[in-house]
Amino acid sequence: MSADKRADGAASRVTATWWRAVRGGPARRVRAFTGQTGLLAALALVAALLLTAAPRLSNEYADRGLRDEVTALPHLSRDLIIQQESISDGRSTADFDGGQRDRFVGKLPGPLPGLVGQRWYGETIAPESLVATGDQPPMNGGAPKLFGLVAQTGITEAADLRAGSWPRPAPGGQPTQIAVSQRVAEVLALRPGTELRVSGTGVAPLVVSGVFTPKRAGEPVWDDLRLALDPVLPMNDGEPYITAAVTDVAGTATVSAATGTPVTYSWRHRFDERLLNTGNLETVITAVGDARRTEWMPYSVVQTGLDAALARFGGQLASVRALLAVVQTGLAVSLLGLIVLAAGVGVRHRREELALLRSRGASVPTIGRRLLAESVLVLPAAVFAGWLVGTWVPGRAAGTGWLVVALAVFTTGVVAVLGMLDQRHVTFAARRQDLARARPSARRLSTEVAVVVVAVAGVVLLRRRGLDTEDGVDVFLASVPVLVAVAVALVALRVLPWPLRLLDRLAGRARGAMLFLGAARAGRGSPVTIGPLAVLIVAVSTGVFSAVVTTTVDRARDRAVDLAVPADAWLTGYGFTPDTGDRLSGVAGVDAVARVWTEGNRSLLTGAEADARTIGQARVLVVDGPAFAEVVRRSGVDVRVPAVLSSARRGDGPVPAVVSSAVAADVAGGAAADVQNRIFPFTVAAVADTFPGLGTDAERFVVLPWQALPEYVDTPVIPNRFLLAGDGIARAELLRVADDAQRERQAAVLGREVAEPEQPAALDTWQARRQALESSGANQVLTLAFLVGAFGGTALAVLAVGFAVVADARGRGRTLSRLRTMGLSGGQGRNLLVYELVPLVGAAALAGGAVGVVLPRLLGGTLGLSTFTPGVTPRAHLDPLVVGGVLGLVVLGLLAGLTVENLANRRMRLGEVLRVGEEN
Repeated sequence: MSADKRADGAASRVTATWWRAVRGGPARRVRAFTGQTGLLAALALVAALLLTAAPRLSNEYADRGLRDEVTALPHLSRDLIIQQESISDGRSTADFDGGQRDRFVGKLPGPLPGLVGQRWYGETIAPESLVATGDQPPMNGGAPKLFGLVAQTGITEAADLRAGSWPRPAPGGQPTQIAVSQRVAEVLALRPGTELRVSGTGVAPLVVSGVFTPKRAGEPVWDDLRLALDPVLPMNDGEPYITAAVTDVAGTATVSAATGTPVTYSWRHRFDERLLNTGNLETVITAVGDARRTEWMPYSVVQTGLDAALARFGGQLASVRALLAVVQTGLAVSLLGLIVLAAGVGVRHRREELALLRSRGASVPTIGRRLLAESVLVLPAAVFAGWLVGTWVPGRAAGTGWLVVALAVFTTGVVAVLGMLDQRHVTFAARRQDLARARPSARRLSTEVAVVVVAVAGVVLLRRRGLDTEDGVDVFLASVPVLVAVAVALVALRVLPWPLRLLDRLAGRARGAMLFLGAARAGRGSPVTIGPLAVLIVAVSTGVFSAVVTTTVDRARDRAVDLAVPADAWLTGYGFTPDTGDRLSGVAGVDAVARVWTEGNRSLLTGAEADARTIGQARVLVVDGPAFAEVVRRSGVDVRVPAVLSSARRGDGPVPAVVSSAVAADVAGGAAADVQNRIFPFTVAAVADTFPGLGTDAERFVVLPWQALPEYVDTPVIPNRFLLAGDGIARAELLRVADDAQRERQAAVLGREVAEPEQPAALDTWQARRQALESSGANQVLTLAFLVGAFGGTALAVLAVGFAVVADARGRGRTLSRLRTMGLSGGQGRNLLVYELVPLVGAAALAGGAVGVVLPRLLGGTLGLSTFTPGVTPRAHLDPLVVGGVLGLVVLGLLAGLTVENLANRRMRLGEVLRVGEEN
């Protein structure tokens, strides 16, 4: 027989021997203890699922939030734009549609070239540089026409030509050809063939060659061409038209040379948000910053805000990941605690079997190998199944594979380790376990004191450094809340027996024995129940901590939205007629209306009218005080309208005003504000840090009471906003009424009919703004962290209660059997279980709840919650319903466990429980 055949035969015999050993030994024992092994496998599967799925889902929400954040940015912040400004020499830029667009893409720092999606090259003459005139009305009269020119790649592909042709280079001496949008053509009465002139320091002739409409006005190619699509119309006398027209590069060169106005050459790069993810966020931020600081051409500038926006998002993400790490640590510790408890219960149930093996000469390592052989058959497969299910969750892998491997090793070896520890000192003498009082060793007390000291030191360090460090989430700092919960659990479980023993003494004087017996067993603090109750405290503290942080953030967000939209709805527009408020009151669902006018960067003046001087600028808000207060009251918004605004009345002197502290420091008691080019003197009646309707970021503002302003019949103050109160407002009808009023106002100013309002009315509701805060930035990850913490903590708390009930079920069964021989009824037996378990579980649940409530206050600003509450400092807030719900579920778990145990005890036979000389 050859050596290969002999080797194959030996391998087959070894394999067969191993399979027979496994099938006959470990596999049979696994089947015999299916319940215990199955429970341990289920906990291992859940732990592996948590370690795999939660980070993947966190990455999915983070990447989605990043893409949504980038998509919502204005193009000036989102895109990387390289600009150079100069006066043209009259020669057009070469290669307009080819290399100019791609000139700088390959030179961008990595990885930006691979992230660039769309790109454009453009040449622009700003509208403020040119004034247009013509030979036909309205070009030869009326308000001034500020008229810009732009040439940009991609326009002809994104527009439909309605009349004429696209601009072409004009022969020498001929007017420069331009194309205008249909909207511009309607407003300025232009058509193909119309000639006009633009002037700066010189004059250049133009001719309209075509009229176009955009295919989709929302496409990014039109971001820099809004004035070419929709001109700005004058709202008040003296204000100009502002618009632009499309030409070619030869046209911009010719007009720049003739008028002496500069041309801005721009290379615009748009990054594809679908290629971005939070995994390369820091690299992209660094690359954008490097590109912004690079001088690409002499006197060139780079315009972008993408690096700042990504850095702001990264700050939010770092904070929320730190919070998620805290929550996951709490859940992981609770799960590991339950795994240890399940393994310990299994070892205790097999104590007699293992003791018999020891009596026959088995060593402690032999016991460990025996138990390990059983665990290897089930637990690694359970961990793998949890990991496999977790990989089905959408999202990028989070690099937690090593944690799953460590979990597999831990769960596989924990039963063997506990079995060896339990069998180090074996005794075969039967004794009453229920009469033994656990006395901790000096080593154990030293360990518990060390845990308390480390928890206190961790809190001090965490308050100094915060959760979010420069190198990411610190594992120790993220574990501090869990350490605090563990420390409180240790202290509570050491202190708890003393009041229970006092209760036992008091119960001994009362009638009946049930309360006395229950308090006596609870007061002994059996080591069997200490473990489950410690896990219960950690799990409850994690759930309540998540709930408290959730309600804290929710309350701060509500405050932020109250300041931004201090009513059920906030209607904005360009300008409305004076009677628009009455029209809006007739719309279905509208209960109250308040007119508002506001505009930023209005001048503040001081001194006599003849020598008045500007002392700065501020946002000016004019509100109808009584109507404003009524709308706020009916909307139920939690803001306060200063009484001075509601009580102010029209008089001869300055009107009372509410100003910010920054303005109050400048005006010294009184000044005047520019409201629609009219000057209104005011006195400082109140100083406030914020005011409803201005949001949370207004540092300089002046609020004037509308009803107290001097009345101008011919030129009244025109509202541009309305606060609305009401449920079920007919949105379409409301916007139609508002746009009709805007068209009437513009027609009155222009002296002719207007087809479309300058700025269509927009309706922003309180609910929509609140929902936007929930879904913006990294808030989806924050919501995930809270949901995982609240529901995961609650579920694990219920499991811990179940372990507390079943951990010493056999001992309680023996006690009940003895008492049944003395005449104990079934109802009294159930009462005894309640008297024994409710004080322990209730105290542990209360201790965990107290930790969860105190932690957000204790950690304060280190949690970084202010990044999710724009402009509002979050203050710890406890919603009794949330905490009550968590504790209520714990009680339900306790009742369910008691019910199961009572059913088991009801079927118990006294003869099988109390045999002479046996404890089990």
